[in-house]
Amino acid sequence: MIQSDNHLVIMAGGVGSRFWPMSTAEYPKQFIDVLGVGRSLLQLTYDRFAGICPPQNVWIVTNKKYADICHQQLPEVPRANILCEPCRRNTAPCIAYVSWRIKTLNPKANVVITPSDHIVMNENEFRRVIQQCMVFTSETDAIVTLGMKPTRPETGYGYIQADLTASSLSNKEIFRVDSFREKPDLATAQKYIQQKSYFWNAGIFIWSVSTIVNAFRIYQPTLSKQFESIAHIYGTDQEQQVIDERYPECESISVDYAIMEKAEEIFVCPADFGWSDLGTWGALLTQTPKDLYGNGKIGENISLFETHNCIIHATEEKKVVIQGLDGYIVAEKNNTLLICQLSEEQRIKQFAGEDA
Repeated sequence: MIQSDNHLVIMAGGVGSRFWPMSTAEYPKQFIDVLGVGRSLLQLTYDRFAGICPPQNVWIVTNKKYADICHQQLPEVPRANILCEPCRRNTAPCIAYVSWRIKTLNPKANVVITPSDHIVMNENEFRRVIQQCMVFTSETDAIVTLGMKPTRPETGYGYIQADLTASSLSNKEIFRVDSFREKPDLATAQKYIQQKSYFWNAGIFIWSVSTIVNAFRIYQPTLSKQFESIAHIYGTDQEQQVIDERYPECESISVDYAIMEKAEEIFVCPADFGWSDLGTWGALLTQTPKDLYGNGKIGENISLFETHNCIIHATEEKKVVIQGLDGYIVAEKNNTLLICQLSEEQRIKQFAGEDA
């Protein structure tokens, strides 16, 4: 495997406003410092792939209105590698577009696709897993997805059922996928985690560009023709104008439905490197170091008294003192303060009105 053939694609187009008041539709969660470490989730995503591929082989696919933010946060990535979607069309058109774009530059490219708003706690193990998967896909026609070993009966994630009876001949950590499962109810999730063959679907994919392009040709011929027919404009001054015209014509469909659930050579690499998609304040609390009373604090000067099982995100205030809360979110940003029960966080947009 030649490293210069490795490409990284970061999908950064989601609206991600669940972390209001920190995140909004105009400034989604992938662009904010959720963890209080001085780097946004997008920047942390870029950082964890250090050594996988050179900066000129990093691609970001985002909405047009976020292109400047992406460039400001990751100036190392060439501006021409920030591909702009004129509208949201889910992950299959996004991946098809960038796949044909990469193929025009390097038909031998080996590609890893990742969301921009996840976190990983053990980055060394993460890189080891990604590198071995990229070796595997560079030598085969396989599609590989990462499966996270579940730690709880989670109803917010899709699941992958693996055939653990026999690993791949060339890699003992990679197995065939038996099936993909939708987000389950609690009873079903509890059944899944009692079996060792079920893993969380992290939405991280590895394949050669020729493999994924051929998969689109076979399983999504209409989508394939839409991007293959304009291959001559990629990298030219006409690219954005043509994409603006053609992209809205694409079917809105996820890559899971479009490709993963149809293709035959689908493999999963079970992994355990402290992963979360940070979809909720509750997920952030799970991933944040906690005090003896189950509280997670992000901020320099936070004092808690008789407070339990809370997540407090206050990085802009000089002093925060909280007493007597149990199971709450406390967050502030841009002169806005949120105090909400964790059990009611799905109603934050309702509480906040048009600001969220």
